[in-house]
Formats: sequence, C-alpha cells, structure tokens
Amino acid sequence: MQDAALQKYLLKLFERHDVELEPDEEWLMTDGDFPAVRASWYDGAADEPGRLDIDIVLSEERHIEESFAGAGKGEVGCKQALDAFERSVFHVALAACWYVTDDRRMRLESWDLGVRTWDVFVGPIQSSREDIDAPSELLAALRDALQSESLSGELHWVRLFYRRDDQGQVSAEARLDNAPWPAGDQWLAALPWPASDAGYSVRVFVALDIRDY
Repeated sequence: MQDAALQKYLLKLFERHDVELEPDEEWLMTDGDFPAVRASWYDGAADEPGRLDIDIVLSEERHIEESFAGAGKGEVGCKQALDAFERSVFHVALAACWYVTDDRRMRLESWDLGVRTWDVFVGPIQSSREDIDAPSELLAALRDALQSESLSGELHWVRLFYRRDDQGQVSAEARLDNAPWPAGDQWLAALPWPASDAGYSVRVFVALDIRDY
C-alpha cells in the first residue's frame, strides 16, 4: 500500500472516532500540532511477512513506535497489519493521546504508583491462539514492576511480548517508552505461562497517564 493510501486510511479511521487530523506531508497533525501520526508499509522479502510501522509523535523529544507484521504483498499484507494495529494499539493510543476513550475496546484501571495516581489504558490481549491467554497475574505484575521505576509526570507506554515456540523455547520482551526494559523481560518470563506442545505468542500494549483531577 502506498503512503498516500495509508494516510487516507488513517484519516478515515480517526474520523470514525471523532478526531479530525490534518495532512502535513507524510504526517497527520492535530490542529497543526502534536500529537501527530504517520504509517509506513514495507513489503517483506521473498516469503517473509511485510512490516507496518506506526509512529505517534507526542513532542519533539518523545514518540511511540509500534510495528505490525502482515502476510502477503502490498495491500493484502498491509490491511492485515492495519487490522492488528486497530485491534491492539489504536484505541489505547486514541485514549491516551487524543482523549477519546471507548471502554468497550480496552480495560481501564487506576493505579497508585509512587506519589501519583495514574489512569491506565490496557489494550486487548492479542494471542496467536484462541485457546491461549495471558496469565491472570499479568497486570498485577506489571503494576508492581512499575513501582520500582522512576516515572516522570508524563505519558508512558509499555509493550509486552511473549513467545513460546514448538520446541518450548521462550522469548519474553518488555519495552518501556520504546526502550528495552530488562527488569520487565525478567518478570514477564517468570509468569506462569501455559505449557503447550504447539507454539504461541501473546502481545499487549498499555499506556499510563497521570490522573487529571
């Protein structure tokens, strides 16, 4: 899918949720300012999946970076990746960055971390298998782990990804504000994930913003 078609898709997606964005070259701006968003699609080589990159700029120093795989070339693969973005990250970003909250599309929580109270937007857990879900302790473990982090008084986001292959080899990746989070990798891997002869993967996106009283 060409960048112009991607931009048109995003414009319509945001419009359906009452957010009017303005094109500015490859970016879509909010009243000429941040937050701004853009999407880029890259076809995969040979039989490899393609990749959709979503960038959401919050300020000159901070931006959310998320990527999604799509099987197939061109529009077919890109649409698959866009569907994954809309299911897993879009509504969380919409709430955290544009203040449009649909509690049917995410889980809303309130956490006390340090001396602050945070609104927490939890995206739907995305599992590669319908019979596999994340451990029930996942969010409590995330909350406890964030107690040990020195979070500045601004928006933060966490991406968690867990994968178990057919041979039982495990990889666990946690990223906090785009950056590697080794402590997050450790507690994520230590959770009681389901044992299975067949491989699976689980992904979830979470954003936290200071409660506005």
